[in-house]
Amino acid sequence: MATAVHPAAALPAITAPPPPRPPPSRAALGHVPQLHASLIKSGELTASPKSFHSLLEAAAHGATPAQLAYAVRLFRLGPRPPLSTPCYNVLMRAFLRAGHLEDALHLFVEMLDGASIWPDQHTVACALKSCSRMCALDAGCCVQSYSVKRGLMVDRFVLSSLIHMYASCGDVAAARMLFDAVEEKGVVMWNAIIAGYFKNGAWEEVLELFKGMLEVGAPFDEVTLVSVATACGKTCNSNLGNWIGGYVEEKGMLGNRNLVTALVDMYAKCGELGKARSLFDGMQSRDVVAWSAMISGYTQADQCYEALALFSEMQVEEVEPNDVTMVSVLSACAVLGALETGKWVHSYIRKKCLPLTVVLGTALVDFYAKCGCIDSAVEAFESMPVKNSWTWTALIKGMASNGRGKEALEVFSSMCKAGIEPTDVTFIGVLMACSHNCLVEEGRQHFNSMTQDYGIQPRIEHYGCVVDLFGRAGLIDEAYQFIRAMPIEPNTVIWRALLSSCAVQKNVEVGEEALKQIISLDPSHSGDYILLSNIYASVGRWKDAAMIRRKMKDRGIQKTPGCSLIELDGMLFEFFAEDSNHPQLREIYEKVDEMIDKIKMAGYVPNTADARLDVDEYEKEVSVSHHSEKLAIAFGLMKLPPGATIRLSKNLRVCTDCHSATKLISKVYSREIVVRDRNRFHHFKDGSCSCNDYW
Repeated sequence: MATAVHPAAALPAITAPPPPRPPPSRAALGHVPQLHASLIKSGELTASPKSFHSLLEAAAHGATPAQLAYAVRLFRLGPRPPLSTPCYNVLMRAFLRAGHLEDALHLFVEMLDGASIWPDQHTVACALKSCSRMCALDAGCCVQSYSVKRGLMVDRFVLSSLIHMYASCGDVAAARMLFDAVEEKGVVMWNAIIAGYFKNGAWEEVLELFKGMLEVGAPFDEVTLVSVATACGKTCNSNLGNWIGGYVEEKGMLGNRNLVTALVDMYAKCGELGKARSLFDGMQSRDVVAWSAMISGYTQADQCYEALALFSEMQVEEVEPNDVTMVSVLSACAVLGALETGKWVHSYIRKKCLPLTVVLGTALVDFYAKCGCIDSAVEAFESMPVKNSWTWTALIKGMASNGRGKEALEVFSSMCKAGIEPTDVTFIGVLMACSHNCLVEEGRQHFNSMTQDYGIQPRIEHYGCVVDLFGRAGLIDEAYQFIRAMPIEPNTVIWRALLSSCAVQKNVEVGEEALKQIISLDPSHSGDYILLSNIYASVGRWKDAAMIRRKMKDRGIQKTPGCSLIELDGMLFEFFAEDSNHPQLREIYEKVDEMIDKIKMAGYVPNTADARLDVDEYEKEVSVSHHSEKLAIAFGLMKLPPGATIRLSKNLRVCTDCHSATKLISKVYSREIVVRDRNRFHHFKDGSCSCNDYW
């Protein structure tokens, strides 16, 4: 449902929160012990409850453990006049500020046990705040019972604290019941119920509450807007989010760092990175939360270069990254295959002793797996103190895509034995593992087990894995019949899996049908036409291959240019097919010529099926020798020390010629070469590939 955009003039003005209560004037002198001694000497300490209260308040405002201990000694040991409710309230607030939540609650219980000094509304509010932070729902209910008996439920401060307590403890229904029973609600109460839904991730309810505030003209403040802007980002509600951004700017609230950071995060999550970056650049001071929000926005939008560039700026500004920053940076490194940068992040995590949370640990496993470093992924996995289903899934999928299918299935077995429930994504990894090892029967069993044992309905990706499994095993007809029997409409993912299988198995008839189905769904993808053209070429039907290329030309379909990335010394270098922009172009092409000469001596015969058909054979050979991965490999041979692994990633499927050439290069130059293409990883070593020539 579309969100109504309200004109700013129709909204109530921002209600400023009350200023924090300053410490007593004598505390500002910082001479509490001297003041204490003076009051004892004059006799005023025991004779005047007001003087004692002022001294206690001055001592309790100290920020250090020693100052808090001094306040506790004053309270417990004296000399002092009889204690009062305000004295208890002072010490409870001090405990809350210091994070001593149980101590604050014990003071409340102590007052009840003594039955001579009764808690007032301020005491109750402090006790409820302790319960909220500890998620102590039972204790909070007991505090509410006391409030009912003492007639404190009419106090708005108590009601707001109760609403916040129930919401913080997860009982949002009880919080909402209390909230709805109040006729006149102030901004504190609105913020309390919004904070409850916020904490429980009920983002739509947060937005509905805010709309309700607007409808009744309720006041709201910066705290409200931070929560609502965050909810807009979580739900991608750019309509309301843009309105809040305009309101903040119009009301001159851009100096509130927390609010602007929430807006940066909201714009980034809604895909409006220009607005997010403009706000970010305009901030006078940016903390780690702001930097992390912007970096995360770039990563989520697949603008990974920008994410890493901003992370470099963050280092220059000497802002310490946190685990949220690291997760985003690792995700960007995983996409780009930026192994060295990701390794630096891992070293930083160790150096700073950052806790290896489930999210951060899973990001590390995923990063190493997507860079082709499965052994490092396993090490990261095993070092994690706590793992969830996503952690196990990241390792299973990583092993499967790196050609270690049997190990992936062993990990899945260990996952089940550990009592971790697999998800639908886990089964994608499991089926990939079966496919890459041609384990047809095991694949069937796992596919059926999804529904029968775990109640997981297969998605289009699962069906695609099964089609790939049948195709890899040479069961093209069975794969085709499986598609026809699917309970959901097959999409391009399914038909492309079948077309790829036909390309490997040289099945022209089914390949033609697959392309026909693909064109009806997505007629402009060049790779599909090229695959069928290659099928025709592989069986000697050159006229048909040329006809497919002409169709591409007539329909204005341009072949997507191949692009390969290689990382050296923390820098990413990008190569395109027949590149002419690199500053070391001459040396690179000379290295390519050397490579081709050497591997020809080892038996290499160029496969020119992917080349243009309107040029002679020599030009075809030159063309395929200048594919982007060959240029990147040549650059790696030039720059990396002897024996070092060459790692690169490519935006397209590796062509047959480059695959054959890279196998021989790995043998002739005694190098391991790891290539991540659009489909999977290829680990080339000693003249063979981990994909067993099926990709």
